[in-house]
Amino acid sequence: MKKVVRRFRSLPIRSRLALLVAAAVAFGVAAVSVTCWFIVQGKLYEQVDRQVDSAGFRLKEQDITALLAACPKSVTPSSDAMQPRDYYVQVVKSDGNSCVFPSSAGVVKPTAQDEEVATDPDQGGSFHNTTDEDGNNVRVRTVPVLVGFGPTSEPYPDVALLVGVSLKDTEKTLNDLALILLLVSGIGVLGAGAAGLAVARAGLRPVDKLTDAVEHVARTEDLGIRIPVDEDSEDEIARLSRSFNSMTASLANSRELQQQLIADAGHELRTPLTSLRTNIELLTRSEETGRPIPEADRKALLASVKAQMTELASLIGDLQTLSRSDAGTPADRVQVVSLQDTVEAALRRARLRGPELTITANVDPWFVRAEPSALERAIVNILDNAVKFSPEGGTVDVTLKDGELTVRDHGPGIPADELPHVFDRFWRSPSARALPGSGLGLSIVARTVQQAGGDVALGPAEGGGTVATIRLPGAPTPPPALD
Repeated sequence: MKKVVRRFRSLPIRSRLALLVAAAVAFGVAAVSVTCWFIVQGKLYEQVDRQVDSAGFRLKEQDITALLAACPKSVTPSSDAMQPRDYYVQVVKSDGNSCVFPSSAGVVKPTAQDEEVATDPDQGGSFHNTTDEDGNNVRVRTVPVLVGFGPTSEPYPDVALLVGVSLKDTEKTLNDLALILLLVSGIGVLGAGAAGLAVARAGLRPVDKLTDAVEHVARTEDLGIRIPVDEDSEDEIARLSRSFNSMTASLANSRELQQQLIADAGHELRTPLTSLRTNIELLTRSEETGRPIPEADRKALLASVKAQMTELASLIGDLQTLSRSDAGTPADRVQVVSLQDTVEAALRRARLRGPELTITANVDPWFVRAEPSALERAIVNILDNAVKFSPEGGTVDVTLKDGELTVRDHGPGIPADELPHVFDRFWRSPSARALPGSGLGLSIVARTVQQAGGDVALGPAEGGGTVATIRLPGAPTPPPALD
């Protein structure tokens, strides 16, 4: 059985559907055919029983006496109504012997039921099947023998009248019906199998197209392929096709972003690497030629090399952070984080980087679900931006209330035409290109906040400067299970 199941599961879906449809139809047709055959059999037997019951033999007493006296020889009764030769007619004694009328179609061997009717006439008649001397099936009706007519008729003692009809025609009709039902059932099952196969092919044609598309993508890595979908259709195949189109579109967009990231990263890395190469070549040439570089110039070169190395390290760190953000945050790294503690930790780092600035803070308790290190990095980036663009001796105002963090500086602000690009990767304002940075800080902020379910925005502040707003869903108290 297990082997059959394994072989069935190894078949193609369309073959399995065709077999299942054929099996279902075969079961239904078999049930209907068997029910029909038994109903017809019952009706035919009822007809035969009525035919036997309507024979209506009533014999004269002298006929029965003569017949019984002549047994085992037969005599011709003097009854007026003789039955045709297609009836079996005989008198059965209570001891099991029987006497056959000459007009009988044959001899039927009496059964125990016939003897019981002869012994006890009060129990009435009996319908049953038996066989004649040639082995043919016979439907018989055994009744007490009534002598006389009307209310004065009485049962003849210890004998019963057996009247039967051959079942040859009835069995032939039932056999013909069984053959017809078998042929019709076979044709129906074959037709159902063919129809199931056709329906399976038609229904799975979109799946074939989807399979071809997937194989094409696997073979060529062409993510631009799309499967035509009827926009008004809401069936499973249409939903699957839409999901596939959405998946390939997302993959194509992800690849495009990846290629753009690589191209932008290469472009950004080229400048510090070129500067490093130039400075190192100058130092190497000085050593090879024996012409020393003036001490002041040498220190400037080394300082430039150190600055470029720092910029490279920062850029590589930002790229790593951004790549982890693109890959998503694993569920096991998401925790309930105190945003108040995270902001205070970021403020301590910001005060070290801008000791000449005044940083005010007013933070209320707020708990969110996020990756702790990524969230702190995002807030540090926002504060670094405020520190970087604040004038010497300026002020940075930080407020956290009801899950909304605002960082306001008093710097030059961001031109309106540059605001749509501030969260783009590697984008830097023309006025800030001389300042250190990779152009990835705000992009990291946007991605981290979005993964935590919040949103971030930058805009002009009243009175000048820029205000950054981060909104994160959460609660002023931690969940009870995590207290």
